Amino acid sequence: MSAVTDAFTRARDEGRAALVIYLPAGFPDMETSRACLEAAADSGADVLEVGFPFSDPMMDGPIIQAASQQALDHGYGVADDLDMCRSLTGEVDVPALVMTYVTIPDTRGFARFADEAAGAGLAGAILPDLPAGESDPWVREARRTGLDTVFLASSVSTDDRIDRIAEVSTGFVYAVGLMGVTGVKDVASDDSRTLVERIRSRTSTPVAVGLGVKTRQQAAEVASFADGVIVGSAVVQAASDGEPAGAAHRVADLVRELRAGVGSR
Repeated sequence: MSAVTDAFTRARDEGRAALVIYLPAGFPDMETSRACLEAAADSGADVLEVGFPFSDPMMDGPIIQAASQQALDHGYGVADDLDMCRSLTGEVDVPALVMTYVTIPDTRGFARFADEAAGAGLAGAILPDLPAGESDPWVREARRTGLDTVFLASSVSTDDRIDRIAEVSTGFVYAVGLMGVTGVKDVASDDSRTLVERIRSRTSTPVAVGLGVKTRQQAAEVASFADGVIVGSAVVQAASDGEPAGAAHRVADLVRELRAGVGSR
């Protein structure tokens, strides 16, 4: 069983949903991004998603786009992101996954990127623009290096597509809680509930809902029907709402609120 699956199992055994927190590497600077991720882990996150900024982020809304662009403007690259992850995973007790666009591992080479991610202590990868039906070359390298690969399903995914996603996803399946980019709309609970049920009918892999969860109340609602709750834009916004020196404290405060929410089942 993978570290990610273990995290979801522990949360389930405690009678709650797992809390998954996303933050980009290098925002507002590399040292502060690591401090924010550590604060999230210390404050109740069960799983961390570390965004590797990319110049053409199709899924990301304005909050994450702006944060990622700031990291890129600092001149940080993939090697810097990996170095930060290596330092981070040596200090925190929760699994961390890289979340980035498939161009990055494809350009570096799937085998090399899988080796680098595993060497940095990462537990898996989320590549939101990698179609499950075209994922075999990456999945082979991920499995070789012991990395989970989390695929995304949405309310418009066909049954055949969800079958394939259920077949190849490990760690958890990412159920997209709304159509569009991150951080713009609130989660669509009815659509999300139906999507979770569709995925669960095909796999025993945990299902976590992301996109549109911003508050403790929304986290509690999603936790009532999903195995995990993913929060990104709201956490990035908290990190950016003030001076960098206070970013980790602001992240910690929000994560504690969200953790209280996912415990309300």
